[in-house]
Amino acid sequence: MLNSSSHKIYLCTGHTDMRKSINGLSLLAEPLVPKQNWEGAVFVFRGKNATRIKILWWDGQGFCLFYKRFERGKFIWPNAPSNKPLSITRGQLSMLLEGIDWRTPTWSKPPEYAG
Repeated sequence: MLNSSSHKIYLCTGHTDMRKSINGLSLLAEPLVPKQNWEGAVFVFRGKNATRIKILWWDGQGFCLFYKRFERGKFIWPNAPSNKPLSITRGQLSMLLEGIDWRTPTWSKPPEYAG
């Protein structure tokens, strides 16, 4: 998915209704970034209770949707206005997906086992 440095990753700040599908999330992403900048764009949305995220990726032909849910722990999210996307790096996204505070890298809840 993210094998190119040309990808732009946007955290869609605030919280999002996780019942939304690709169509609903794409409607939320559309006003955040001009359509000509969608090539390789990645939009990350977090649910209200911070245990779920959805990632919307524009692959050039359409959107792909990825979903992750934590059983324990929470996704660390910035306190920012919900109408402005926040651009992050691939490394920061990787830490976010592991439950690490990507702003100051420490575990929010260490894994009990690695698999």
